Amino acid sequence: MSKKNKLFRFAENETFGNMFQLSYEQLVEGFELKGKWNSDFFKNDNDIIVELGCGKGEYTVGLAERFPEKNFVGIDIKGARIWRGLKNSEQNQINNVAFIRSRINLIEYMFAKDEVSEIWITFPDPHPMISKARRRLTSPRFIERYYKVLKPGGIINLKTDNIIFFEYTKDIIEENGHELLYNTYDVYGEENDRVLTDIQTFYEKKWLLNGTKIKYLKFRLKDREE
Repeated sequence: MSKKNKLFRFAENETFGNMFQLSYEQLVEGFELKGKWNSDFFKNDNDIIVELGCGKGEYTVGLAERFPEKNFVGIDIKGARIWRGLKNSEQNQINNVAFIRSRINLIEYMFAKDEVSEIWITFPDPHPMISKARRRLTSPRFIERYYKVLKPGGIINLKTDNIIFFEYTKDIIEENGHELLYNTYDVYGEENDRVLTDIQTFYEKKWLLNGTKIKYLKFRLKDREE
């Protein structure tokens, strides 16, 4: 993408009412919607579902369109990518969706305790080198952050092309006593919920063209005393 197109998208992002571009300082000082997403933004009491590393927002918007009785928030650091999700939600008049441009590791400053019901992680950077495992979005370090925003019994979904990342996540689930609810090494090779096959991200389409099997799992965090 040319620099001109990126600048255009950055400028247009500022005009969307469901877009929040938040710096570290803004979040730490106190984000006005933290703990108030339902009352002040969505204006309902519906569950809030968050997509981490939402990219162009295919899953955030796709899920919002299919489940109007729930609210969806996509988070990504790339504003030019989020622009596409913003445009799609606007053009299709999907009102139960919002986007945050910021870093995922600041999620605890975006949402209050028990404010999020479910998390989706779709085709994240797998950080395949062992030395960078702590950067993986299902590492214990990140799961600690999810505990700070997820309701008890909250669900985490992972969809990935990377077998190393997939197996790593299964190990984390087992080693830490979380509940693995479902897993498959080939979403398209067996009968699954159509949400897993009808909504495809940019990267998912790319990997499918290469013949790569798409993996998926969902798990529930272990209950624990605070």
